[in-house]
This record gives sequence, structure tokens and C-alpha cells, in this order.
Amino acid sequence: MSFRLRLTLIYTGFFALALLLLGWGIYFSVRQSLYTGVQRDLWAATHQVRRIFSAGGLEPIRTPTGELRLFLRSEFIQIFNNPNLVAQVFRTDGDMLDSTPNLGGRVLPIPEAALNMTGDDVSTGYSVVREVDNTRIESLITPLVIDGSTQVVGFLQISRPLRDVDRTLGMLTGILVGGGAIALLITGAGTALIAGRVLKPVDQITHTAQGIVHAEDLAQRVPVPLHHDELHRLTVTINDLLARLEALFTAQRRFVADVSHELRTPLAAMQGNLEILQRGGLACPEIAAETVTDMRRETARLIRMVNDLLLLAQSDAFAQQHREPVELDTLLLEVYRELRPLAGDVGLRIGAEDQVTVCGDRDRLKQALLNLGVNALQYTPPGGTVTLALECHEELACLSIADTGVGIAEADLPHIFERFYRADRARTRHSGGAGLGLSIVKRVAEAHQGHATVASIAGQGSTFAIWLPLNGTEPHE
Repeated sequence: MSFRLRLTLIYTGFFALALLLLGWGIYFSVRQSLYTGVQRDLWAATHQVRRIFSAGGLEPIRTPTGELRLFLRSEFIQIFNNPNLVAQVFRTDGDMLDSTPNLGGRVLPIPEAALNMTGDDVSTGYSVVREVDNTRIESLITPLVIDGSTQVVGFLQISRPLRDVDRTLGMLTGILVGGGAIALLITGAGTALIAGRVLKPVDQITHTAQGIVHAEDLAQRVPVPLHHDELHRLTVTINDLLARLEALFTAQRRFVADVSHELRTPLAAMQGNLEILQRGGLACPEIAAETVTDMRRETARLIRMVNDLLLLAQSDAFAQQHREPVELDTLLLEVYRELRPLAGDVGLRIGAEDQVTVCGDRDRLKQALLNLGVNALQYTPPGGTVTLALECHEELACLSIADTGVGIAEADLPHIFERFYRADRARTRHSGGAGLGLSIVKRVAEAHQGHATVASIAGQGSTFAIWLPLNGTEPHE
């Protein structure tokens, strides 16, 4: 079942339930109002007949046995003339004494239960609904008493046919059922039409996604709706996701190509050395020693590259190690001591050194600083200076390494932290590494909720910095 059909059925179902409750409320409200009007008419007629009888239409007569019986003057009851109401007078034993002419000689007997009423029931009466000749009739029976006493001498029954009430309720039922059915049909059709139009962008998104999957072309984008609604936000989000996926796949392809290119050089060198040994290099100790030294150097280079790639993969997967308080000033001194043997004719010194503690991975931070330090020493000519510094700037700690080396061209600065990237003058395969050191620095900084920056002027030197938040960071989950 499609989403459009489910939406139509659910909306129509809720609308049908609302119509049912509304129709039920209207029907019973009208029904109650009509029956209340009937009761009002019956009581009004009862009071009118009583007033007529009070003018002399009734006379109680005591029989020789002492029984009080009711004498009715017929001309008085005929004064009451209402075509929709019938008045009847009964003795206490249930025999009818007289009735209005519109009854047509018929008798509507008084219910047996009404004969048990007393004088105290004058104001309440007894109501009954019954069917006579396929016509429902409602009757109101009240006792007749002698003035000044509560002795019942007879009963007055006012009856009214309910044909107009039944006809009104029947018409109302037909209107509610028929109108509800038409409303449901219109609602269902309208919901299906609106749902189709509303879900049209979703179909476009689906078709575009299928086209991307089949064509394997992440450059395609979903058409953005004109209205700024939920579907517009969904489309924009999907397009952003596609753009990110395209960038990731492009970076992945470039990464694989770069790794293959970087591995090919040392592997080719090792293969060449093995061929030298195979062709008789083992017979010459000097050639064998030189070949083994070259192979050892290329093997060490491969090991460093694999370790760097593993670290980058762990950083990309947010595989952060444990966090602990790290005293950056102490860490800076350790890096200084390890770099000093590598400095040679380059001046290595410590500049500003604030006492700062952050929460992070000590080993990774040290590796990032060593990468920057080795990089600075490698591209600073003899007589130059490399300065290590630690400063606080508001809520950030800044670990910086500045050199007076060859610097970096302005066109290369935006790409300097990319993997396998080498600036034309400041990075060479012969003198440098695989182009992963600065990428590691950037990932380590970002893993600590910080960032890495570079400022450089070609021919004057460069300054690399790692910015870390002072309040510490929680590990990535």
C-alpha cells in the first residue's frame, strides 16, 4: 500500500469519525429539543383544559353509597379545540367520560400504571409513548382532584401524535447520512489529489536518487521546491548530503591514487636493489652493503608512511584514545629536547612559555608538535632559527613553531594541510616525507576540538600553530 493511499485512508477515516460524532450530537440535540417541545405543548394543553374545567365543567357527585364520582359537562371539554392535541377525561376506574371531537369516537385507553397516581402527582403527571394505527402518540396523564383536597376523582389525558417529530428526525437522519457520504467522497478525492501534489517532490527525490545510484553520478542534485516548507528543507539537506558524499568519494579516489603513487617509489627502489643483488651484487661486499642500506632506508620510509596512514584512519573514524590532563609547557620542553639533536646548524630555542593544562591525548599532541618541529628544521637553512612557543589567547592555548626558512608560496597555503600535498619549493619527495605530517597535525587539532593554522611569507619563513580550547573536551563517541 502506497504512502499516498495510506494518507488518504487515514485522513478520510479521521474525518468520518469527526462527522459521526458531529452528526450524533446534532441528531440527539434536535431530538431532545423536539421532544421537549412536545412535552411543553402537552403541559400547556393540560393547564388550559384545567382552567376550562375550573369554570364549571366538572362537578363531583356523591352516590347513595357515599362514593364521590365525577360529573362532566360535555360542552365544556369541547371548548378546547386544537387539531394536534386530543383531550380525554377518565373516571378513577379507567372508564372514559368524554373526549374532544378530533378523536373521532376512538378511545385511547389510559395506562394501568397511571391509575395508581395520587393527588400529589398533579404537578408531575405520567407520560407514555405508544403506537396506535402505525402512529406513535405521546400522552400526558394527570389526576383530577376536588378543590382544596387531594382526593382523586378522575384523570385528564392529553395526547399528541408524533408524526411531525418522526418526519423531522427522519429527514434529519437522511440529510446527515447523505451529506456525510458526499462529504466523505469529496474528502477522499480531495485528499488523494492534494497528497499526490504534496508528495510529488518526494517522487522527484526518489527518481533522482535512483538515477544517481544507476548512473553512479554524485554530481546530480535534486530539484529544490519553490516553497520554503519541510520538503524544501529535506531537498536542501539531501543535496548537501550528496555534495558531501561527492567530496568524500572524490577525496577517497584521490587518496587511493596518492597512496599508490607514494608506495610505488620505495617499492620500485626496493625491487631495483633486489635485482642488483640478484645479478651478482652479493659477491661484492661494498655493493651489497650499499644496497642493503638503501633497502633499509626505503623500508623505514614505508613503515613511517603506513604508521601515518593508520593514525589518519583512526582520526577519521574518531578513534580517540583516552583523555587526560596535559601540561602543555612540560610537553613543549620534551619536544624541544627531542628536536635539539636534529637541529644541527639551525638555531632551536623556546620563546613565550605560559603554564597551560588542557584535556587531551598526550601522545598525539606530542606527535603533532614533533611533526611541525621536524618540518621546520628540515626547511630552515643553516644559520636560521626555529622557535617553539606556548601562549594563552582568551579561551585558547596556542602551540606555535616559527621558522626563518624558505617559506611557502601564497598559492600553496590553502592546500598545505591536505594529504600528500607538497608545495613546489617547500616540499620535495627527495628531501621530505610522504606529505602526511601536516595532515596529521590538522586531524590531531580537530580531534581535540581545536584547529591548526599557518602563516607564511615566501623567502622569510613560516609559523605553524595548534589552537586548543582551555576548558578541555570530551572524547568523541
